[in-house]
Amino acid sequence: MAKKIFTYRGKTLEELQKMDLKEFAKLVPARQRRSLNRGFTDAQKSFLEKIRKAKLGAYKKPIKTHCRDMVILPEMVGLMIMIHRGKEFTPVMISEDMVGHFIGEMALTRQRIQHSAPGVGATKSSAAFSVK
Repeated sequence: MAKKIFTYRGKTLEELQKMDLKEFAKLVPARQRRSLNRGFTDAQKSFLEKIRKAKLGAYKKPIKTHCRDMVILPEMVGLMIMIHRGKEFTPVMISEDMVGHFIGEMALTRQRIQHSAPGVGATKSSAAFSVK
């Protein structure tokens, strides 16, 4: 079986990495395109600087970010990024399938709730039991 080559809107990862940011913005959906066209915030700019330093090997620490509204760019592929979930940082390995999504989509902030048995007084049947 042939190896599946990754493409995003008909472009390979190498072509995406060579593209300018304006050209890449034309390929992503409307919400991400609007975010890219408006420009990056100061926090997002410093995050991009850390990514570029990490690619060169100058930044050794794990890349941590609170910028959940940052669009995953092709230059981020292959990096381990620690994304803040509100309480702790979750490590996420950026793969080529994540290109064009927001970083916050990769680290969910809400956990599944698992309830145990109901407490005393929670149901009609528990009123029949003696508390003593």
